[in-house]
Amino acid sequence: MTKNIVYLHMQNTVAIIGGGNLGTAIAEGLIDGKFCKPSELVITRRNTAPLSSLKEKGVQVSDDNAGAVKRSRTVILAVKPFQIKEVVQQIRNELTPGHLLVSVVTGVSIQEIEAVSGPGIPVFRAMPNTAIAIRESVTCISHSNADESQIKQVYALFSQLGKVVAIEEKLMDAATVLAACGTAFAMRFIRANIQGGIEIGFDAATASLIAAQTIKGAAELLLVKGTHPEYEIDKVTTPKGCTIAGLNEMEHRGFSSSLIKGVVASYNKILKS
Repeated sequence: MTKNIVYLHMQNTVAIIGGGNLGTAIAEGLIDGKFCKPSELVITRRNTAPLSSLKEKGVQVSDDNAGAVKRSRTVILAVKPFQIKEVVQQIRNELTPGHLLVSVVTGVSIQEIEAVSGPGIPVFRAMPNTAIAIRESVTCISHSNADESQIKQVYALFSQLGKVVAIEEKLMDAATVLAACGTAFAMRFIRANIQGGIEIGFDAATASLIAAQTIKGAAELLLVKGTHPEYEIDKVTTPKGCTIAGLNEMEHRGFSSSLIKGVVASYNKILKS
């Protein structure tokens, strides 16, 4: 690969290896959250043309993975699962114990990364979801061979992109279902709400706004107040009221059971892959 970039000698530089949708979203989130300056970001891709908008903002754009790592402290791997072994081998000679190696690659364990990266490198595994594009992701993180200051730094980075949850790596597949697949599950619920809203009289645009904002508000109640969903349900469920009538009809139709079975089905699919 050719070097098409002048690197800045900065300890705080973040290298994002893989400038696809996720890598680009991470870069934009870090800039918007002021975690680092655009000039402190390096993002790589074989064909750099799709990264022109980031380049215009001042982000360093390159097709040289090893060069990006050499001038960075934090390295985020955002490539396809089948590419990760080749990519880590490319950058291995540039990795030092002072680097933080963070993988957002689905289905690749820390142990598999360590087998290629070599000993002594702090390795993190992070599982964000697509809301990272608007800095509203929940990112589940596990790690190996990292000290307290390194852990804090990685948590601080992903905190700019939403909420952070520390988990054991054995729960990463479950985190994929609950956080990543969960986005699709939530979208399907919202879509059904919109369809119901249209049936009872709203136009599509108005139903969409009401449904989406209602779900956003409900989620914020749990996050801000730290309450249990049933507590908030009880507050809007009056005797012989319309809410309990709707809830009971949904439960009779298997609403909660279907959701639970869907989550478990997705998890079993991952285990069999």
